[in-house]
Order: sequence, then structure tokens, then C-alpha cells
Amino acid sequence: MGQEELMSQAEDVADQFLRVTKQYLPHLARLCLISTFLEDGIRMWFQWNEQKDYIEATWGCGYFLATCFVLLNLTGQLGGCVLILSRHFVQYACFGLFGIIALQTVAYSILWDIKFLMRNLALGGGLLLLLAESRSEGKSMFAGVPSMGESSPKQYMQLGGRVLLVLMFMTLLHFDPSFFSILQNMVGTALIILVAIGFKTKLAALTLVIWLLAINIYFNAFWAVPAYKPMHDFLKYDFFQTTSVIGGLLLVVALGPGGVSMDEKKKEW
Repeated sequence: MGQEELMSQAEDVADQFLRVTKQYLPHLARLCLISTFLEDGIRMWFQWNEQKDYIEATWGCGYFLATCFVLLNLTGQLGGCVLILSRHFVQYACFGLFGIIALQTVAYSILWDIKFLMRNLALGGGLLLLLAESRSEGKSMFAGVPSMGESSPKQYMQLGGRVLLVLMFMTLLHFDPSFFSILQNMVGTALIILVAIGFKTKLAALTLVIWLLAINIYFNAFWAVPAYKPMHDFLKYDFFQTTSVIGGLLLVVALGPGGVSMDEKKKEW
């Protein structure tokens, strides 16, 4: 069986999966995407004093500003999640969650940790895709202006979202000489390049979803670690961040790569 025939069969399987799940996939994608914000907002409630004390001690900002920070994180994240799931004011909710990501990046010094920074950027990519999904097909950025076709903001949001999403996978690459690690790095790199440039996008994104889901369950099994151990919180954080990126990839599967992609350009050739 030739390589092209195998690829064709794999694409047929992906298309069949989409036909069966097309009514439910966008809802599942949105739920996965906001899961890290939902978990973090709930954690702010249950760890109110610990979070407030950490911000107060780290930044020396005083009781009032530390309390405002925790309150803003709690209400901003939980409120944004409710709006997105209810499909009301989705664009405002996305902008609010972008602000939360930026605020936490500075407050928790994520800016200087390349791994966490790349994961936060990947999370931002997922929100960009959600923002693109929320835009009506016929809408332009300016009311009354005809559709801008290939240059529409929605399509560039999809491009930016795809490119940022692949940053998550760059944090999963392992630089050791074992055969399995080399194979995993080669396959993973090929898939993230395909998603970034928008070639065979749905198949590549669906493959990455399966791969990332397996890695997430195996390596981030926080439920297997007692809650009183610090590792429990670290694994839980990683688990829900990874789940959010899975949600972003599922949006790519459900919506396609958008106009700025090789898949779309192939239709013109």
C-alpha cells in the first residue's frame, strides 16, 4: 500500500469522525479550552489566603492590592468561562481572559520561564481561535463595509491561533539519544509544522489531539498524587493547561485552518 493511499485512508477516517461529531465537537472544544481558566478560578476561591499572601509577599503591594488581584482573577476567569459556555459576549470574554493571561504572566514571573511562557502563548492561541469562531461569517471588522475576503481578520486570527498552539508541543520535545525520543520528536515536529502552515490540517490536528491526550493522562495524572503534596498542584496545573490546548486543536479540527493556509490555497491551484 503506497504512502498516498495510506494518507488518503487516514483523511477518510478523519472526515468520517467529523461527520459523526460535527454537532458536538465545537461544544467539547470550547469546554476543553476554558478548562484551565475554570480550574484556576475555582482554585483562587479555595486558596484565597495562600494566593493573596503569595502576591503580597512577592510584590510587596500590600493587603488591598493583593486582594484585588485574587478577586480579579477569580471573577474574571469564572465570569469569562460562563459567558463563553453560554455563548454570550464571547468576544468580550476572550479579551478578558487575554488580560488574565497577561496579568498572571507578569505576577507569577512566567515571563522569565520559557517553558511556562510558551504554554501561556499556546493558551492565547486557543483563545484566538475561539475569538475567530465567535465572529459571524459575513461580518466585517467595520459595519457596512463589504467582506474583505482573504484578508479578513477572522482568517488571520485562525493563522495566529494555529501558530501559537504549536508552542505547547515545543515544550514536550525531549533532547535525549533514545530511539523513542528521536522518533517522537520527528513525528511531533512534522505534525506541528503541518498545523502551523495549514496543510492536511484537520488530520494533523486530530493526530496531535490523540497524542497530547495520551501524554496528558500518562504524565499529568494528578489524581494519583495525594492532595497535600506540592506535586499534585503542579501536575493539576499542567493537566488543565494541556487540556485547553487540546480544546484549541479540536477547534482547528471542527472549523478548519481558515483562508490563510495551504489547504485553502490548494483549492485555487
